[in-house]
Amino acid sequence: MDTERLRQDFPLLNALCALQPVTWFNPKTTSLQEGYPHVGLTREQVADASARLQRFAPWLMEAFAETRTRQGIIESDLCPLPQLQVALDARYGLPLPGTLWLKKDSHLPVSGSIKARGGIYEVLAHAEKLAIAAGLLTPDSDYRCLSSPACRQLFSQQRIAVGSTGNLGLSIGIISAALGFDVTVHMSADARAWKKQKLREHGVNVVEYQQDYGVAVAEGRRQAASDPHCFFIDDENSHNLFLGYAVAGERLKQQFAAQNIPVDADHPLLVYLPCGVGGGPGGVAFGLKLAFGDHVHCVFAEPTHSPCMLLGVHTGLHDEISVQDLGIDNRTAADGLAVGRASGFVGRAMERLLSAFYTLSDDEMYALLGLLHQHELLALEPSALAGMCGPWRICAQPQALAQQGISSTALAAATHLVWATGGGMVPEEERAAYLEQARKVLNP
Repeated sequence: MDTERLRQDFPLLNALCALQPVTWFNPKTTSLQEGYPHVGLTREQVADASARLQRFAPWLMEAFAETRTRQGIIESDLCPLPQLQVALDARYGLPLPGTLWLKKDSHLPVSGSIKARGGIYEVLAHAEKLAIAAGLLTPDSDYRCLSSPACRQLFSQQRIAVGSTGNLGLSIGIISAALGFDVTVHMSADARAWKKQKLREHGVNVVEYQQDYGVAVAEGRRQAASDPHCFFIDDENSHNLFLGYAVAGERLKQQFAAQNIPVDADHPLLVYLPCGVGGGPGGVAFGLKLAFGDHVHCVFAEPTHSPCMLLGVHTGLHDEISVQDLGIDNRTAADGLAVGRASGFVGRAMERLLSAFYTLSDDEMYALLGLLHQHELLALEPSALAGMCGPWRICAQPQALAQQGISSTALAAATHLVWATGGGMVPEEERAAYLEQARKVLNP
């Protein structure tokens, strides 16, 4: 690959290579009507995924007590961040127009991260398909029958495999083991030790690699290919993962209605999503577009050391280029975002429906982690803070926003929603170490 020529053609790459935080407004952004056909998935498929999750609700309530408060639906709360908004106004020297909210996917039941959406959905869809084919289930059944000896015997003869930096493996491992599958998670070098330990406590086979995410996925895929009874969950290309995430859009619309938060031309919604390989934020963004149309504007956030989706969409090369091709090391404290090559499926599907991208340093994620804890008493993992500076980064460029149809008047009435992707299950000693690192960054 001629990287020198690429850097001439795309000068933004020079800043990426220098590990400088950048903000890029996507000129390919278009309306939902124009972008929708390129996704390759439909509104009806998202509705089908939602209905499938509803069918599984009785089983989930039985298998995971923490899902009972929402009748077996795996969903997270919305919360305003008034004190943090004031603190970040001061930090960034810009009063934020509009109000700051947090979507607490960090505290989703079962596995404590956004991956409890797509990861769990894909395993449930696979289990349903197997049980129906074996004559043990119909869509009209009480899905609690999936805990029967016959179903568990069926699932025990089937294997599930996935490659992960941590959170996806955690969600797939926990749900697969609960159903009785033989499950293997291929973990990249950046995966946290406690996540591996938790999986082993659930009886999951954990295979560790000294290389990054791409190697763990490739090796998992290779091993699964030779086993006809092994189902490989492909984080880079899975439509079912994507659909599981997309269900979040309609649910958020219901939550906004319950809280009387308007979303329309005069009250735009800006959503800030941390991005690794792209499946989670891509699926959520698609669901949000289906729910709110052109009144929602989705922004992806990535570490300066792992800007794979920004790189792929900006150059149009998608999964044909990695950050390592440019000499960027893909080493970041944000383990869930430590991905060097973006999903080509998600990049190509969503490039017309994403408004902007930005990168931020690990130190900034730690600072935001500390400030969130200090002002709102919430503790997350570093990856989950990638979206938190987004409102200020985006609003610092009113002309670029105006070109995307958001006037300064509308911005004053905007809702800024930061998607917190993980951290709810972090062990206390790990959380203390995060906060200590945050303290060092904030008080050098």
